[in-house]
Amino acid sequence: MGVIETLALGMGGAWASGVNLYGTVVILGLLNNFGLLDLPPDLQVLGSWWVLALAMFLYLIEFVADKIPIVDSVWDAIHTFIRIPAGALLAAGAMSGLDTGMGDGLQTAIALLVGGTVAAGSHFTKAGSRAAINTSPEPFSNSIASVAEDVAVFGALYTVVFHPVVFFALFALFVLLLIWLVPKIWRFIGQVFGNARHPSVAYTQTRAQQASTGTGLPKLNLSGAGGSALPPSDKPKLPPE
Repeated sequence: MGVIETLALGMGGAWASGVNLYGTVVILGLLNNFGLLDLPPDLQVLGSWWVLALAMFLYLIEFVADKIPIVDSVWDAIHTFIRIPAGALLAAGAMSGLDTGMGDGLQTAIALLVGGTVAAGSHFTKAGSRAAINTSPEPFSNSIASVAEDVAVFGALYTVVFHPVVFFALFALFVLLLIWLVPKIWRFIGQVFGNARHPSVAYTQTRAQQASTGTGLPKLNLSGAGGSALPPSDKPKLPPE
């Protein structure tokens, strides 16, 4: 593999692992076994049929769990500790076939750091988007998002193997999207769950909205300050005798 192909495999494998680790292992392993991809020595284990069988089994579990509201977010939370390290290891394994002249230790450390960062970016984008989708009461958005993610992973790995330059162009767009989108997603989630933790905040916001639109009930002042608590009377006040 050339330099471009190796870098594309490392970055593409890390990115895809952050979204769907088990699907990534299955695709890379099958491509290697059918002669469509020559994996570096440190990644040849992905072509083992034992590894492929386990990855396929876990992929089927994820395929179902990923389409159930709330369950998908719990699954993502657990896989924070799986996808990111796996993405780092995939990147390091891909770079093992490349001689950069930096030395094996430094090259591996850089590959682990960059690969883990890329996997974390795609993972938290997926997890944050799913958490935001789960605030919607209808269940169909999860299934649509899950299928779209699988298609994106398979498409990304296809471009990694057959069109690595195209992959880098798409990867650059992903980085720009990541910078713009992730803060908005997590800010929205923070607002939703912040109100859930503090019902008084949600109540105050609702009352303020009612007051501004005139749909709320009239407010009675029972404190004795700032005006009378009772409506004015039409009966004239008689002078003292």
